Amino acid sequence: MAKEYSGSPKPHQLESKRKRLTWILAVSGLCILSYILGARQSTSPTPATQSEVYTRVGCENGSPAAGADGRDGSSSTSSPLSMDFESHHQLVVNRSEESEQIPMCDLSYGEYTPCQDPNRGRKFDRAMLKYRERHCPGKEDLLRCLIPAPPNYKTPFKWPQSRDYAWYDNIPHKELSIEKAVQNWIQVEGDRFRFPGGGTMFPRGADAYIDDIADLIPLATGNIRTAIDTGCGVASWGAYLLKRDIIAMSFAPRDTHEAQVWFALERGVPAMIGIMASKRLPYPARAFDMAHCSRCLIPWHNFDGLYLTEVDRVLRPGGYWILSGPPIRWKKYWRGWERTQEDLKQEQDAIEDVAKRLCWKKVIEKGDLSVWQKPINHIKCVQSRKIYRTPHICKSDNADAAWYIDMEKCITPLPEVGSSDEVAGGALEKWPERAFAIPPRITSGSIPGITAEKFHEDNELWKERVTHYKRIIGALPQGQYRNVMDMNANLGGFAAALLKYPVWVMNVVPSSSDPSTLGLIYERGFIGTYHDWCEAFSTYPRTYDLIHAGGVFSMYQDRCDITYILLEMDRILRPEGTVIFRDVVEVLVKVKSITDGMRWKSHFMDHESGPFNPEKILVAVKTYWTGHPKEEQN
Repeated sequence: MAKEYSGSPKPHQLESKRKRLTWILAVSGLCILSYILGARQSTSPTPATQSEVYTRVGCENGSPAAGADGRDGSSSTSSPLSMDFESHHQLVVNRSEESEQIPMCDLSYGEYTPCQDPNRGRKFDRAMLKYRERHCPGKEDLLRCLIPAPPNYKTPFKWPQSRDYAWYDNIPHKELSIEKAVQNWIQVEGDRFRFPGGGTMFPRGADAYIDDIADLIPLATGNIRTAIDTGCGVASWGAYLLKRDIIAMSFAPRDTHEAQVWFALERGVPAMIGIMASKRLPYPARAFDMAHCSRCLIPWHNFDGLYLTEVDRVLRPGGYWILSGPPIRWKKYWRGWERTQEDLKQEQDAIEDVAKRLCWKKVIEKGDLSVWQKPINHIKCVQSRKIYRTPHICKSDNADAAWYIDMEKCITPLPEVGSSDEVAGGALEKWPERAFAIPPRITSGSIPGITAEKFHEDNELWKERVTHYKRIIGALPQGQYRNVMDMNANLGGFAAALLKYPVWVMNVVPSSSDPSTLGLIYERGFIGTYHDWCEAFSTYPRTYDLIHAGGVFSMYQDRCDITYILLEMDRILRPEGTVIFRDVVEVLVKVKSITDGMRWKSHFMDHESGPFNPEKILVAVKTYWTGHPKEEQN
């Protein structure tokens, strides 16, 4: 007989189903609650002050309060969210007490520039000023100590006030205020320096001088964005160009004009230590829309016009070269320059001849200024080699190579064009559209693996990342940072995403990068340089407020001791400056174990896409401390 079936479930079956449903709901509820609590902790409110950033990254609450030294010291009670990688990644995380405690260097090293050390430089050839080029210490001479800030060091003035003022205690050098007193480079006013904007050839000030240039070439149209200032002094020319949306790479050697580049950076103006000697400038070909020399004392006509030929290499097609000072207008100034009229005339004639051989056109000579323009392509220049046999067109296939590369006495060839009115290498959009337009180096396919699609994706990625950085460090829109460095700039996306903030970015492309992308960064209207991070950077101590290091240590960990890279970062980072590291966890753990012994406070953060991304972020802050003067001997 068949078993009787009932459409209604038995009481025990109902009870079993209720229990299962209750368990499912309870587990689901706990999962949702855990997710919400985790999300709230990882998106804590944006800190209002930079001191709150220090608290988030684990600084002690006893940080010094604001006082006469100009440092912000407001406290915060927010507690940092700790991310424990030891248990989840089976890594042994070095605690601070296990880390090597790196000592402070002697105070005499407070102005140390490892690769431009005057004492080391004296050992090298003085011909062509080679002794003032980069000469880095060998492994046995590397300092394994922290470069101290001077006693009473103060946080620099915020931009734009910093353009005009700097604290005397930060760069205690009065030499220029005495040597250049008549020219109004710099003045001492109590506990600070003031920069009136004067210069050797612009006694009415840099602003009026730039107005004179604007009467001769189109500075206000957006066509000129990147500039290079050779022998820049305290970079007042570059400082006053910024309000016209023109960014200048200013450089000068570390020479008898003590600390001129240091003053520029303290003002919040882009600058590097550098010199026109025997090596190429560390910039790609066709980088700058405008080049400038105001009594820079570079012997342009010497060595068969070698230095002017190097300017031609880095100048964009159609770019301008501006010269003021000797020998321009020698008939008026020859007595003050303490040179004979014959000598000055001969120099100007020689410069004119070199410019003509480079196929430049002289635009105008008016007052104290003389302006030349590079051709937009080399069609006529190639034809002119029948008349001017020197300099010849270079045969080199890599005009962008510039890291420890000798200058060449030949014209760097421009990309081929189809007609005489076509711009070699491609025309650029006007600024500011130029920043996000696809660079010609990409559209032409000259950079392998970089497409227009990847360029747009990179821009979107960096918008997301900078939004995340704004949440975790908070000080970006508040003017706490001015001088920013990207140690591995790639396509310049970080600089592009920071455009709305009051900062400028030194985009560094590692010299070993393949493909090299620095040329397209300049095509976007940004500035930067080549560099090898196994060596010291060409700058003074304490010159950057924020450093970004994305993938740098994965790149270099098998090439050199990363401790020395971190010590170099410490040298160039100002007290209370911030570093953002991005890398895989294993590398960041090594980095943290070293920085724990460098008087840095650091804290791990999740990737902007969430906690499951293998790449993590380490935010570090260099704590405030200074050197102490030696006690006077009795």
